[in-house]
Amino acid sequence: MADSVSLQFVSPYAFEAMQKVDVARLAALSDPELRLLLPCLVRMALCAPADQSNAWAQDKKLILRLLSGVEAVNSIVALLSVDFHALEQDARKEQQLRHKAGGSNGESILVSQLQHGLTLEFEHSDPLRRLRLALSELLAIMNKVADSNGEFFLRSSELFESPVYLEEVADVLCILQAELPSLLPIIEVAEALLHVRNGEWFLCLLVANVPDSFSEVCRGLIKNGERQDEESVGGRRRTEALRQLCQMNPSQALNIRAMVVEECHLPGLGVALTLDYKPDTADEAVSPLVSYVSGLLLGTNGKVRTWFSMFIRNGQKRESSSVLWQMRRQLLLELVAILPRSRSTHVPNDSDMDSESSSGYSGLREEHVVKASALLRLYCALMGIAGLRPTDEEAEQLLQLMTSRPPATPAGVRFVSLSFCKLLAFPTLVSTPEQEQLMVMWLSWMIKEEEYFESAAGVSASFGEMLLLVAMYFHSNQLSAIIELVCSTLGMKIAIKPSSLSKMKTIFTQEIFTEQVVTAHAVRVAVTNNLSANITGFLPIHCIYQLLRSRAFTKHKVSIKDWIFRQLCETTTPLHTQLLPLIDVYINSILTPASKTNPEATNQPITEQEILNVFQGLAGVVRSHYTITTQLLILYYILSYEEALLANTKTLALMQKKPKSYSPALMDQIPIKHLIRQAQGLQQELGGLHSALLRLLATNYPHLCMVEDWISEEEVTGTLPLLRKMLLTSSSCKYSQTQLREAFQNVLSGGPRLLRILEHLTLLSAGDLIPYAEALTASMGLLLEDGVSRRILQTVNKLWMVLNTVMPRKLWVMTVNALQPLVKLLRQQKYTQNDLMVDPLIVLRCDSRVFRCPPLMDITLHMLNGYLLASKAYLNAHLKETAEFERQAQTVSNLGLSGQPDTPEVTREELKNALLAAQDSAAVQILLEVCLPSPQEELQLEGEGGLLSDLREVQCLICCLLHQMFIADPNIAKLVHFQGYPQALLPLTVAGIPSMHICLDFIPELLAQPQLEKQIFAIQLLSHLCTQYALPKSLSVARLAISVMGTLLTVQTRVKRFAFFMPTLPCLISFCKAFPPLFDDVMSLLVQVGQVSAADVTTKARDIDPLIASECILQSYLTELVLICIG
Repeated sequence: MADSVSLQFVSPYAFEAMQKVDVARLAALSDPELRLLLPCLVRMALCAPADQSNAWAQDKKLILRLLSGVEAVNSIVALLSVDFHALEQDARKEQQLRHKAGGSNGESILVSQLQHGLTLEFEHSDPLRRLRLALSELLAIMNKVADSNGEFFLRSSELFESPVYLEEVADVLCILQAELPSLLPIIEVAEALLHVRNGEWFLCLLVANVPDSFSEVCRGLIKNGERQDEESVGGRRRTEALRQLCQMNPSQALNIRAMVVEECHLPGLGVALTLDYKPDTADEAVSPLVSYVSGLLLGTNGKVRTWFSMFIRNGQKRESSSVLWQMRRQLLLELVAILPRSRSTHVPNDSDMDSESSSGYSGLREEHVVKASALLRLYCALMGIAGLRPTDEEAEQLLQLMTSRPPATPAGVRFVSLSFCKLLAFPTLVSTPEQEQLMVMWLSWMIKEEEYFESAAGVSASFGEMLLLVAMYFHSNQLSAIIELVCSTLGMKIAIKPSSLSKMKTIFTQEIFTEQVVTAHAVRVAVTNNLSANITGFLPIHCIYQLLRSRAFTKHKVSIKDWIFRQLCETTTPLHTQLLPLIDVYINSILTPASKTNPEATNQPITEQEILNVFQGLAGVVRSHYTITTQLLILYYILSYEEALLANTKTLALMQKKPKSYSPALMDQIPIKHLIRQAQGLQQELGGLHSALLRLLATNYPHLCMVEDWISEEEVTGTLPLLRKMLLTSSSCKYSQTQLREAFQNVLSGGPRLLRILEHLTLLSAGDLIPYAEALTASMGLLLEDGVSRRILQTVNKLWMVLNTVMPRKLWVMTVNALQPLVKLLRQQKYTQNDLMVDPLIVLRCDSRVFRCPPLMDITLHMLNGYLLASKAYLNAHLKETAEFERQAQTVSNLGLSGQPDTPEVTREELKNALLAAQDSAAVQILLEVCLPSPQEELQLEGEGGLLSDLREVQCLICCLLHQMFIADPNIAKLVHFQGYPQALLPLTVAGIPSMHICLDFIPELLAQPQLEKQIFAIQLLSHLCTQYALPKSLSVARLAISVMGTLLTVQTRVKRFAFFMPTLPCLISFCKAFPPLFDDVMSLLVQVGQVSAADVTTKARDIDPLIASECILQSYLTELVLICIG
């Protein structure tokens, strides 16, 4: 819009005076400035105001005085004297006429046939005709704009182009719009003015005389604007007009720029307004242009990013006068302004290196570091996202900036990281050998100064780790990981071709960082103190992780064990996400060699002594100085190591390599359950560590994951225990372990004191109760004496269950040793954890008085269940650990003898399963035997009923455990019932074990056994099951049993017949009571039995065959049964 350059525009000072109606400022304006504002001022002076205050009356007088000396006021007053109502009616008629005529410029109601040109007619016309001429011309342009469908045109109009009459035309235009706002909406007038010469000047005057319409006009022009304003003449004219408006009202420039971004129209305008913007206070950190463009390209709005990127791509095709080139020039000036003064294209040689610090070569000033980082990110976004192709000058200056050496501050570390990533992202910036040499020297400087920067800047994540990590990625050819690293550091997604990194790869792997140098350097890097997820960036742990993955340490025989252990000891919450992958890959490097040709190329595991140091004092009074995070990570390492060792047994056997596993003694000293419980309360801070530990625990230590333990833990950590602990005030008496032992020694005489101590201990937390565990368990044998209070026993049981939540394994061993029979105690025979896992039945070889002490029996059953599970896990692990190695040895020996291996008749797996089944069934049989009452107890039961006896309570506890075992493995129930047990226990087991109904599945198989005892046991069991579970399945099995009894009647000898039917005939009564439809079958069977017995009696004399007496007894018994059934 160069046609309006010579015209005078409204100044910001004058527009602000009009906007605020500041009469004093208006009076200070020069005559040319005041001339532009006359239409509004004259209307203000002549029209009746809405403000009737004295202040406005005085201001109005000043305005009149101001206008009195201006000659042009008279012509404006004459314009305001016209009948605008009639004028509006004529204008609307002309609009209708034009609409009917299809928009052609034919007959006009506003203007009759012109005798001369439009300019001469305007000069010779009266005010009314001037208004009509201008209105007619304006309406014609507005109609054409409405019919153009968005296509830009430039209308030639004498009225808007003659420099002599521009001010008079502007007056007419302002008056028309002010008096006819419904006919001439200001937004439509503004659109029309863009299509005539000098349109932006008319538009500024129009808005200056209606200052309240500024935002409305700007928003309308932006909404109707092009998405890419630099590509069309109309877009450039619109941008220039809005730019002039914002220069007239600079305080609203940023708001207009925000409208541009909101609508995604006229990107050039946004850049132009930013270039024009002059902040009141200069920000030395980042310029407005850098902030604005960075916000567009690096913001979260993808639509805005795409829109502005298109502007950058298209703008590069235009000449250097475009807004984009102005922006690039300004950015380049800002870049050059912060470059060190001594920077040039000269590359110093090696002899210059020593004098660099003294000469100040390439030193970036501290106050410029943040601005330099912002410029680097902006150029990355322009080149990577918007597709900017830098000129040679831009590329040269960028390289100079990137290879600058900032001060050792956190901002300086960030700048070096950004520069390094920009080099990787855009390696084309290095094109000449001199530039390549400059880059290599800068990278060498990075390696040399990394430790100093880290210590001086006080940051944990320095650029040295990133440099090391990139070198490792290059060595392992993980180019995609480098691209991801670069994008993550720069904070933007850039399309980087892996092929473009070939030159950088050569420089890194051959000149700067060979693989051996990388590994040697990595071990010397200090660990990160207090490593947590709060420390962001690239850390030494990332580098070590990648080197472990690539097996670089084992390849070059560099020990990394000490570094990893030190880093694990320097951790805190929240847990860093790289720690668990580091441990996993470290374990893999211990067990799996780097290559098959060199099976010894593995890392060393953490020693047992180092592990013990981490957990030293944890279970006692003295607290460990290691954090809970370190202890949990070491626990995760041990469990994962043992699991991986078992999983890789086959591979290790093929290589004849057997890594050492950690000893059971070590595992016994680690309070696993206590640590897991602490981890449960820190799940949010530990990330996935808690769930990973639970998985490993369920696999390797199932006895620590029993459901009843989790339920009891909820009881210990619930609301009620919390309220009870509130009763433990600071003034409460503290009891020592010695006092507890003394109280136990006097349990019979000093029961109240012991109870008081125990009740106090119940208020302590599980962790605080650990020091009392040994005193509590060692004295349990004293509680077996007669006369001990039941409340004491129950309290001890409760304390034991609380301790079981934090130290179950050690607690179980101490308890088993404390409850041994007196003979073993005198021998001082102590069992170990390994003894109990190999033979869980040791638990039941306790003092026989335990079997009649329900609180202690509950503890014993809990331990038995745990050790049965532990024994399964132990045997499974032992089988996996030794199977492959023994198979390899056996294969070798057999091949040496006969040339082919022998297949064993019974596999190791079958033997293991048989052993486990024998253990479980033996435990069940012992417990069932415990349920049998002694002769004294039988007499007591007959006298008192026995429902509230210790025996009854013990029977209930045992039945609960057997129910769990039968549900967990129904084969145990089958095995036990095939073995059989006393018939007197059948009422107890069927009624007390809810899962006994599963026996209905195998009773037919039990009936088919050849042994007479098993057949009798099956029918007796079935009779109780039918009474307890009157189900259709029970009916069908009962029918089968009656049929079997009928068959056996015909095939058995007299001796066996008597031995079989005497115990089984009473079961028929239970069948009939449970299922009356069986009455006919039972009666038929009884008749047959009676007939067979009668035949035996009549055929042989009583004195000849003694068995005849038995037959008589059977026959009389049958008579009684028939009478019972009929009755």
